[in-house]
Amino acid sequence: MGTKSLKFILLLFSVLISCSKDTENSTEIIEDENGNPIEVDTSVNKKSVGDSANDLLSSGSFEKLILEILYVGELNPTSTTLDNFKEFLEARLNKPKGIEIILRQIENVDQEFYSIQDIRNLEDTHRSKFNEKGTIEVSGIFIDGEYDQNTENGSVLGVAYRNTSFVIFEQTIREFSNQPLAPSLTTLETVVVNHEMGHLLGLVNAGTTMQTNHQDIEHGRHCTNENCLMFWTAETGEGLLNMLTGGSIPPLDALCISDLQANGGK
Repeated sequence: MGTKSLKFILLLFSVLISCSKDTENSTEIIEDENGNPIEVDTSVNKKSVGDSANDLLSSGSFEKLILEILYVGELNPTSTTLDNFKEFLEARLNKPKGIEIILRQIENVDQEFYSIQDIRNLEDTHRSKFNEKGTIEVSGIFIDGEYDQNTENGSVLGVAYRNTSFVIFEQTIREFSNQPLAPSLTTLETVVVNHEMGHLLGLVNAGTTMQTNHQDIEHGRHCTNENCLMFWTAETGEGLLNMLTGGSIPPLDALCISDLQANGGK
């Protein structure tokens, strides 16, 4: 890793949000729980990031959320990360019929670099959960390799790229978690997963309307509060390390929570 030591700091919170919509393959044949082929409309899960913010937050159309967490090889998130993720969601989402996380291993792709299209293709190959009556479905993929938009100044750890889809560059996270002074693997995973979900919930000003202006326009759909989960990043490594001192997970600030509450959340 050498030169990458502490460079996770520069882009830990950076997220490139895809604004394109997938219109191809709106109807697909998948297998149900009993292995029987069924036809489903997948177009509702292939929209732009933030388009399903209200559906995710409120109970109006969907009273239950299922998260299908796919991972390649042995790159599964820690059990504590998943517990933290569910706790984060339960605190913000109105889902009276519950939130369920399904963890499923998929074939190791063994790819060095991934484009957004590569990731979409991977999801389209392996995703088995799509919206159905009363239940909204989200796909999260933990993969090997690196994002093809990484630079010498830092490495992206996660991307929200569809209205119900995000990817976590788990191999990259694990490499950084092994660096001196770096936060634990669970802390890094939790911060990145919660942050990506924040974008699916429409933060900041990306499908969930701001009640007070707090968008860091210079850095896209992020919060101006440096102590907020949705902050873009610290300017220096020391700044972000201070933010994560003691392994604490940054929470959403009051302005982000106010936005979510106004759009059907808690």
